[in-house]
Amino acid sequence: MRQFDRITHSADVMGGKACVRGMRVTVSMLLNLVSAGHTYQDILDDFPYLEREDILQSLQYAAWLVDDKEVVLPES
Repeated sequence: MRQFDRITHSADVMGGKACVRGMRVTVSMLLNLVSAGHTYQDILDDFPYLEREDILQSLQYAAWLVDDKEVVLPES
């Protein structure tokens, strides 16, 4: 299993969702920002307590989560 030293889970923080370094910043929030077209620099400017590695590791964590899951997609 890959080690994610910046991704934390705690029932006391954001209901146990995957967060960045124990902060109230969820992986899903960062994924939503990136998918909405925000650049890494936009995110870092808006959240100065985050680091570029936090964003990268959130993306890696999400990729790792879905790596072994099969999703049936409709045929095109």
